[in-house]
Amino acid sequence: MGSRIMSSGDEFHPDLQSTSDEYVDSSLRTRVHHIKASELSSGTAQTAGMQRFAAISGRSVGSEKIWMGETVVSPETVSDNHHHGESETAIFVRSGHPQFVFHDGAGEVRIATSPGDYIFVPPYVPHREENPDSDTPAVIVIARSTQEAIVVNLPELYAL
Repeated sequence: MGSRIMSSGDEFHPDLQSTSDEYVDSSLRTRVHHIKASELSSGTAQTAGMQRFAAISGRSVGSEKIWMGETVVSPETVSDNHHHGESETAIFVRSGHPQFVFHDGAGEVRIATSPGDYIFVPPYVPHREENPDSDTPAVIVIARSTQEAIVVNLPELYAL
C-alpha cells in the first residue's frame, strides 16, 4: 500500500504523521480500503477559518465520483465565504453546534445545527461555516459528489 500525504497531529487526530509520498499503486480500484482517523490528509483544498481533512478521494483510494472527509471549525471562528463548484455537498454534524450561513437574495440566512443533524449544500451555492461556541470545536463529516474537494473561496457572500 502506498503512502498518503498527511498533516501533523491535532487535538482530533493526535496520531497524524507527516509523509511526502503519494499513492503510486495502480490497483486502487480492485480492493476495499480502510482509512483510519490517523490517516486523514490535510493535503486538500482549504478555506480560512476551518481545516479540512480528506479521507476518501481520487488520490487516496482511486474514487471517481465521491470525496469524503471532515472539517474542524475552531471555537469562535467564522470561515471565509466559499462554494464547492459542481459538487453536491452533504454534511453530518459530528460534534459542536456549527452554523451554516448563505444568502437567499433578501439577506443572510443562518442555520443553527446540533450533533446528528444533516445539511445539504447544492452546487455553486456560496456559504460559510461559523462556530459561535467559545469552548467547543465543531466537527462535521462531509461527502461530495466529485472525486476531489472543489473549493472556490469568495470575497463576499452573495445570492445565486
